[in-house]
Amino acid sequence: MTLTQLHYVITIAETKSFNKAAEKLYVSQPSLTSAMKELEKELGISIFYRNGRGAVLTNDGTEFLLYAKQIYGQYESVLEKYGKGGSYKKKFGVSTQHYSFAVKAFVDMAREFDMSKYEFAIRETRTGEVISDVNTMKSEIGVLYLCDFNRKSMTKLLKNANLEFHHLIDCQAYVYLWKNHPLAKEFSIRFEQLEKYPCLSFEQGDNSSFYLAEEILSTNEYPQVIKANDRATMLNLMIGLNGYTLCSGIICEELNGSDCIAVPFHADEQNPNSLMEIGYVTRKNTILSQMGERYIHYIKQYLNIE
Repeated sequence: MTLTQLHYVITIAETKSFNKAAEKLYVSQPSLTSAMKELEKELGISIFYRNGRGAVLTNDGTEFLLYAKQIYGQYESVLEKYGKGGSYKKKFGVSTQHYSFAVKAFVDMAREFDMSKYEFAIRETRTGEVISDVNTMKSEIGVLYLCDFNRKSMTKLLKNANLEFHHLIDCQAYVYLWKNHPLAKEFSIRFEQLEKYPCLSFEQGDNSSFYLAEEILSTNEYPQVIKANDRATMLNLMIGLNGYTLCSGIICEELNGSDCIAVPFHADEQNPNSLMEIGYVTRKNTILSQMGERYIHYIKQYLNIE
């Protein structure tokens, strides 16, 4: 059974005539008759019988027509969406830990394309979902970081997800806080200086491990901890509660504004300043799309590594 045969059945039923159907389909009447005989033989039923007034559906043919219309209708929907002149839009997605530079690069990339012809997506999300999104091809690129603490576990997760990590930049950790925070004017900030202020961290889900945390020193004991799941909420908590977080120090004022600043974190023996290796992940053995190439170009441009 072919889609062409289904189209023939539908057209004959509509015109109630083999001759009229052949004219409408631009095929010869003998070819149409032959195609119907082959289909009836394959199915083991009679679809039409002819009388002096044309072609009439049998009881089996009436039931078969319902299925034929459903199947052929789905085929036409696929053609309408993906065929020449269809409504299908190319998709490009990025999943990222909560980095403003990743969003800024996405904005600059999207400006280069006619967004009416593309379906873009930027997902600031949990570390585990960044990995899952790229693994399932929901996103083409994922942005995250590795450090001495999480490298072994993260490398294993990436390998199991068939992903490849691409290095972008190495960063020392910074304390990210409100510009009017009591510690904002410090040249550097030690861990013990932060004890009386709430530590802010991005929520990673009920079953997450320390290795998925977006902040270094995730295993430390913090007297005050507040979890958030988006950058806007975290910025509000910094201002309202004098909270802080430990981050890469790469701030995009165009998107985040100038209310918050990054002060170098002063490491000590108990609280080492683990190097943050920021990079992006893709599925192994894949070539970036045009959008993906431009996106990485803008990330490198923003990070001054190109």
